[in-house]
Amino acid sequence: MRTATVNRSTSETKIAVTVNLDGSGTYRVATGIGFLDHMLEQLSRHSLIDLDVVVEGDLHIDQHHTTEDSALAIGEAISKALGDRRGIVRYGHAYAPMDEALTRAAIDISGRPYTVWKLAFTQEKLGEWDTELVEHWFQSFAQTAGLTLHVENLYGTNNHHLAESAYKALARALRQAVSIDPRKADSVPSTKGTLGGE
Repeated sequence: MRTATVNRSTSETKIAVTVNLDGSGTYRVATGIGFLDHMLEQLSRHSLIDLDVVVEGDLHIDQHHTTEDSALAIGEAISKALGDRRGIVRYGHAYAPMDEALTRAAIDISGRPYTVWKLAFTQEKLGEWDTELVEHWFQSFAQTAGLTLHVENLYGTNNHHLAESAYKALARALRQAVSIDPRKADSVPSTKGTLGGE
């Protein structure tokens, strides 16, 4: 089982994250931000990555630190669970429709963090969560997970649907990319022989 736990403690947040890449999509999520919890539950359920996330953040200031640090910790845990990346498919892509909205995500577990984000919201908040923080979550997650990540909304008008389709597309792309390729389960999928893992 490819599992990892990350504990991150700063003056701004205290976070405990455990992931199981070979799980069934079970989750326990408590960030203190309702809409972020909802998105992380979608991420777990549709990637089949078991996710346990508990965050105590400085929400009396704003949601920035909780959003950023939760993404950094989850990304770090996934990177640790991947180990040396031996046998993984490495690439993943998915389209996720949600009613009128359609978003695609493409990832490469490359060890070279990079994010392309093409999704714009038309309202400032989803629940109590600032919509400007959605992009920041994806960027922070890609940074510590070591992903090249492209997210593009193709169309849609409902802001809830835009956000949720982005997380579901990421989830399905992750499910594909972290899976073990039975034809090459003994090798790292790179001509360099390494993907920046442990």
